[in-house]
Amino acid sequence: MTGRTYHHGNLRADLLARAWDVVDADGVEDLSLRRLARDAGVSHGASARHFRDRQALIDAVAVEGFSRLNSALTDAVDLPESYAERFSAAAHAYVRFAVQHPRVLRTMYAAKHHPAASPELVTVSHVAMPALVALIAAAQSAGELPAGEAEEAALVAFAAVHGVASLATDDLLGEVPWEDATAAAVATVWLGLASR
Repeated sequence: MTGRTYHHGNLRADLLARAWDVVDADGVEDLSLRRLARDAGVSHGASARHFRDRQALIDAVAVEGFSRLNSALTDAVDLPESYAERFSAAAHAYVRFAVQHPRVLRTMYAAKHHPAASPELVTVSHVAMPALVALIAAAQSAGELPAGEAEEAALVAFAAVHGVASLATDDLLGEVPWEDATAAAVATVWLGLASR
């Protein structure tokens, strides 16, 4: 019996983990189903049973990325702190993920907008914004923020935080640590929302 015919315990999970590592380290350009199958010691046909093509594999990496990011954001939003502190924790969680996995994050957003994006990817990619809207609406209800359009405020907040993440991952913050840049953006955004 050769190495290409053994029964793999959980081939899909193994291929996905390897794909994550490739994208995380080298970018999506170096991702290949054949390479992953070879690394896992299985035939290309075996890998094709789990991912119909390269795009399906990229889609799965994106789903995993959004799932991990959403989990980190949920943990931050669920902290027993003030709404301002929860917002800060969520912002730091977002930028931390971007700094730790910049190539994965870029792949996530590109895959989300691909015409062949799966319904699962579309769904998981739209979890964070409603959660941010709910956080801001709750802060408004609690009197921490004045009443207003929570959706508009969430969009402004996301733009600011994603902007810091982009600057950090593109090495455009100079000597400023990403944590400090995030804290400054959070303070400015929250102050702006509080003074509307």
